[in-house]
Amino acid sequence: MHSDRGYSQYCSAAYQKLFKQHQLVCSMSKKGDCYDNAAMKSWNHSFKVEAVHGERFLTRSEAKYQVFE
Repeated sequence: MHSDRGYSQYCSAAYQKLFKQHQLVCSMSKKGDCYDNAAMKSWNHSFKVEAVHGERFLTRSEAKYQVFE
């Protein structure tokens, strides 16, 4: 999961503990650098527009199929 450090709770020990419990990897922008993740944010935007924007999925399985298709 990526955070741009906009909120201090993302750096908190409790939040980081949740990551470890669920075997997630935390990604944060460098302090004061809002552009270090620009390429991934651009990709996510393109993906949302092309794959899921405006779609209505009746089930989670339908949504998952569309995402992985």
